[in-house]
Amino acid sequence: MAVKASLRYMRVSPRKARLVADLVKGKDLDEALQIMRFTRRKAAGPIYKLLKSAEANADNMGTVDIDNLYVKAITVDPGPTLKRIMPRAMGRATLIRKRTSHVTVVLDERQ
Repeated sequence: MAVKASLRYMRVSPRKARLVADLVKGKDLDEALQIMRFTRRKAAGPIYKLLKSAEANADNMGTVDIDNLYVKAITVDPGPTLKRIMPRAMGRATLIRKRTSHVTVVLDERQ
């Protein structure tokens, strides 16, 4: 039975978060948690906590064996972009886009 957890409005651009998320796709949960613990990227911390949350959801259900869980799917979708303005020379201004991400993890039991 699949277990799902989601993280919304993470302040990392989706392109950078996908680099981290692709490291754990298809891996066992224990191995995925170890990879996230030692990955030195900004997105690794929140994704680690998201994996722990999905594990807690599975434990709370009670029908799933936690030792056999693996990362069935992990998707990173773009969230809303925060727009900021930076003053530039000669009275001009440029737009700064602070991108956000929505991350969804699906864990399933290996047969």
